[in-house]
Amino acid sequence: MRIVVHGQQAFGKSVLEALLERGEDVVAVYCAPDKEDRPIDPIKELALEKHILVYQPSSYSDDSVCDELSSLSPDLVVMAYVTLFVKEEFLNIPTYGTIQYHPSLLPLHRGPSSINWPIIQGSKKTGLSIFWPDNGLDTGPILLQKEVDIEECDTLGSLYFNRLFPLGVEAMLESVDLVRDGNAPKVVQDDSLATYESWCKKEDVEIDWSATMEEIYNLIRGANPQPGAWTTHEGGVFKIFDCVKTPDVTGNPGEVVSTGEEGLIVATRDGGICIQRVRPEGEGKMPVQEYISTHSVEVGSRMG
Repeated sequence: MRIVVHGQQAFGKSVLEALLERGEDVVAVYCAPDKEDRPIDPIKELALEKHILVYQPSSYSDDSVCDELSSLSPDLVVMAYVTLFVKEEFLNIPTYGTIQYHPSLLPLHRGPSSINWPIIQGSKKTGLSIFWPDNGLDTGPILLQKEVDIEECDTLGSLYFNRLFPLGVEAMLESVDLVRDGNAPKVVQDDSLATYESWCKKEDVEIDWSATMEEIYNLIRGANPQPGAWTTHEGGVFKIFDCVKTPDVTGNPGEVVSTGEEGLIVATRDGGICIQRVRPEGEGKMPVQEYISTHSVEVGSRMG
């Protein structure tokens, strides 16, 4: 098949690389426009190295973009991390259409931060979907899905890079094979089960110390490394990354109850959080012991 890869960043590059390694006929790459003073996108860099045509439209609403794709006579477009809206006319141009990766078990967690939210909400499982995109937001029929466990210590970073990323590349290759063999399902999503969350932003991840220990723990790990759960200390924003639960702790919510070698322990409604890695405002990430040694952190003081 004549394949067009549409993607960006590390995941897009890895999908392109995997397709090329097994000898697929990749005739072009679409990726996001270049950004001033930013490094070249990894997928573009690989495409140029392999002498593959690269297209970078800023919008897919112009008919000329559809004409451009049509001129390539594609059999399949593979979308591997795309943030721009792509209209259905473009998606339907290839002989067999377009398939897309989404890191959740659709119709759950439609939207752009679909890895953060299951962790924040305390889910024990999530997964990925390869689906046939349409004009809706993550609403098209499902081609295949893979389920993964969310482990107790998983963060956004570990869940994505250790499981959803590599499994997603494998699922893309499996999906291409199903399309080629004429065995690719199109299972309509059950909209009655659908959930949607928008971007996980700074305003969504401020820590409420009066919440339960479990809720705060899930928030911190679901926002690690981005956007970074935060509270306030010494009048500035104080981001918290690595932490562990400490159930046998009592104190008023937000109260610093210990500053020992194990970390900085802050009380919650029903236990405590032992903070281990932080980023104070205007500084880089650091072990919490470094923060304790250079800032005023007294037992009995308050966070938030």
